[in-house]
Amino acid sequence: MGRIAITLEKQIELLRSRGMIINDVEKAKEVLLDVGYYRLGFYWFPFEKPCGQHQARTHEFVAGANFDDAVKLYYFDYALRNILQKYITRIEVNFRTYLVYLISNRYDMLPTWFVSSRVVDRDYIASFDKEVYTDKFKRNKFIAAHHRKHINDKYAPAWKTLEFMTLGSNIALYKSLLDLEDKKDISKHFGITYTNIFENYLDVVRCVRNTCAHGGLLYDMALYPLIRRGPANVSGSERKKLYGALKVVGYLLKQVSANRAAEFEKEVEDLLKKYATTPAIKTILRTSSGFPV
Repeated sequence: MGRIAITLEKQIELLRSRGMIINDVEKAKEVLLDVGYYRLGFYWFPFEKPCGQHQARTHEFVAGANFDDAVKLYYFDYALRNILQKYITRIEVNFRTYLVYLISNRYDMLPTWFVSSRVVDRDYIASFDKEVYTDKFKRNKFIAAHHRKHINDKYAPAWKTLEFMTLGSNIALYKSLLDLEDKKDISKHFGITYTNIFENYLDVVRCVRNTCAHGGLLYDMALYPLIRRGPANVSGSERKKLYGALKVVGYLLKQVSANRAAEFEKEVEDLLKKYATTPAIKTILRTSSGFPV
């Protein structure tokens, strides 16, 4: 829309002037008011004519570009985001629980082992107060209740503290463990022998989770950690695309619960059956997302 806000009527006029087919104007107005012109723009981008590397986008659409197809792509992303958030939570909780259980029992005399130089590297410890145990963190009602009851404790014990740390903070803590055997025992819990592959898979899950949590695009997401070759059987261009990330999520989920993994696979398959029947969407999911459709 440029720098000046325009009405729904003008938005539709602009889209049509650029070559987009809009069959139901009233429905298009409803969608534009619900989702927003700017956000929908990320989903009609694949329908725009390509431009040169150093050329400004013209925003003109290829022949046959249809507003309804862009909306379908948006709803595919929306539905997949909800599926992923549900199942990634299972992985996140299981990872945190096993990390707390294993290390807390292995160093049972160190209830705050996450800041012990016997267990964790010094760089992580040095940044802990600034990055994790902040004033905001300590205002969490359960952490605050601990400190009211135990006024001399600098930190709440691991089983309380890690519960309220972000997935990213818990992954960073895992990476900071000093004893390789500690790390291996946790990675083996997820059926992965090599800790570097396990760390990579965790980073992939975090990338997908953050994309979902912040309303980012899934269909054309570019993974910032290239997926390593490992038991999830991700190869070729899949290593940087959504489909490869779904393989990683599915593999880790299977280590947590075979039933939940089967449910996840079924929900994704059903979603593809619903949206990949539209030729334009099928092409996008194959080329941008890496799905073998």
